[in-house]
Amino acid sequence: FQDIQSKAPKELVREYETPKGDKVREIGPIVYGYSVNIGPDGKPKIREFGNIRPSGRNKMFGGSSNSIDDAVVADEEPQITAEREPIVDVLTTDKEVKVIVEVPGINKENIKVNAYDTSVEISAIDTAESKRYHRLIDLPSETDTSSTAKAAYKNGMLEITFNKKMLHRGKDINVQ
Repeated sequence: FQDIQSKAPKELVREYETPKGDKVREIGPIVYGYSVNIGPDGKPKIREFGNIRPSGRNKMFGGSSNSIDDAVVADEEPQITAEREPIVDVLTTDKEVKVIVEVPGINKENIKVNAYDTSVEISAIDTAESKRYHRLIDLPSETDTSSTAKAAYKNGMLEITFNKKMLHRGKDINVQ
């Protein structure tokens, strides 16, 4: 337990004295979880969230190793951060790509969204309640990040809607 305390960010450690005079040290919140969805290709998509990074994370979920045994033999210690990775879902329709992000307890004025060529970055900070979220989300290749995107935030859910790239039909070429 002492090892976890020394590695936890200061923002997550609270010390106080009880009415009986005992000193108490709390760490948290510590959040870790994952969601599993079946993608349009029929393969499961595993997405992690939280503020703890378990050892072997990259190998377990999409890294260079395909063997679970390799992931268990990791030398890395779990890392606790003050920023949480929010739960994210990416949905595609015929015309749009929707990114849905759960960031509860944040005012919409404190949410920052940046779109890049192949990804979107979400940052949110509420200093009053010490809540911080950050996530870089990979987007499907058909996402048009150069056109105008729409973002709406309601009841802790951020929804960002991108258009899909227009596929141009090929031009007929005469063969001689």
